[in-house]
Amino acid sequence: MAPVHVLPVRRPIRSDEAPLVVAPTVVSRADHSISRQRIDPDALKVLYRLRKFNHTAYLVGGGVRDLLLERHPKDFDIGTSAHPHEVKRIFRNCWIIGRRFRLAHVRFGNKTIEVATFRRQVPTEAQPASGAARGSVREPDAASSQGDGNRRARRPVRRDNTFGTPEEDAFRRDFTINGLFYDIQTFAVIDYVGGMADLRRRLIRCIGDPDERFVEDPVRMLRAISFAARLDFRLDAPVREGIARQRAEIRNASPARLVEEMYKLLRSGAAARTFKRLSRTGLLRHIAPEVNRPRSAELWRSLEALDAYRARFDEAPDSLSNAILLGSLVCPVQTVDLTPPRRDSRGIPPRVALGELPVARRDIEHLRQLLVLQPLLKDPGLPPRRVRGILGRSSLPDALTWLEIHGDDPDTLARWRDLAAHGVQAPRGRRRRRGRRRRSRRAPVVE
Repeated sequence: MAPVHVLPVRRPIRSDEAPLVVAPTVVSRADHSISRQRIDPDALKVLYRLRKFNHTAYLVGGGVRDLLLERHPKDFDIGTSAHPHEVKRIFRNCWIIGRRFRLAHVRFGNKTIEVATFRRQVPTEAQPASGAARGSVREPDAASSQGDGNRRARRPVRRDNTFGTPEEDAFRRDFTINGLFYDIQTFAVIDYVGGMADLRRRLIRCIGDPDERFVEDPVRMLRAISFAARLDFRLDAPVREGIARQRAEIRNASPARLVEEMYKLLRSGAAARTFKRLSRTGLLRHIAPEVNRPRSAELWRSLEALDAYRARFDEAPDSLSNAILLGSLVCPVQTVDLTPPRRDSRGIPPRVALGELPVARRDIEHLRQLLVLQPLLKDPGLPPRRVRGILGRSSLPDALTWLEIHGDDPDTLARWRDLAAHGVQAPRGRRRRRGRRRRSRRAPVVE
């Protein structure tokens, strides 16, 4: 491997600290595999236009990681020195979103390119942040703690998002493999945190102290396990130990966000491996004890069938609805009530339980409807009138996808796919004319 070029970058110095220069590793185009042909053309438009207006702009985060791993990125996110209102002035197709930290969304049809201003995290508590754990990447301005070595959970360090430099933005991220930048001007990868080395070692390593990072945002524990399962990486020892110490903190995460993360895990194509790791680390019992307790072979078969279906597509297909994902997880471990819901069912507990997670009743009802259709789809003796009624149901596409994933009946699936495409042929024959109704003649009244 050819030697890489090192470019020293100086970040802004606060008045209470000594000058500090962090020299990133700059990997030239000859030493990495990223090609502009594999980058979304609309993302390239945004990068070049920001450059044209003299702003620093990099491709950042998971998109760079996936390109380096020869994978198809799900998103192409951009980090820039331009503030959100400056991005909006440059792009007419731009919308500003967010309350706590403003983001710019540049839209191209149904596609959205997220543009975020470089930011940094500033501790607002009087006590300094604790030192980095063994093997973790230490933030440049983190001070060593004076504690007695006690590794119990600390209070979250509340931080304000403020604009910063690319270096500060890199150290704000969760894992080293997500802290890489791609420069469209020089075609180089800029690495402040050692992410290139961790990609080669196939290692998930925290930026900063894992305990502090996981208390700040407990969902990072889920993300660490998801990355390890999906990319076939191993967890760094301090990350494993941090998860073991802080796993109960997952209960402090936003329930709505946890539900979305669970759907992402199920839609990732590595659901079986991910949930096995969640169970081994003890995280699953704090999220969904109903799933963690049985851990039956039927559950792993269901998730493996879901992964096999997902592997047929480059991206998660629209056919993988939340109802199908939810059923693939809960049907092997609990019984779903298939009776129609009552009108006065507001105070009745939902039919599916995932710990205290607020599973949408809409998704549960869609799951009930597709499960109700399964025995009907497998009945070859249905009369044409009943078949036409099933073809008109809105839940039929989900029911057919469920049959394809979990039904193990390709002939039945092919028959209903054909019926959905062509309909039911009405029986041919002479139509019988209905006779005209005769008026009844009343007998005359004889006096």
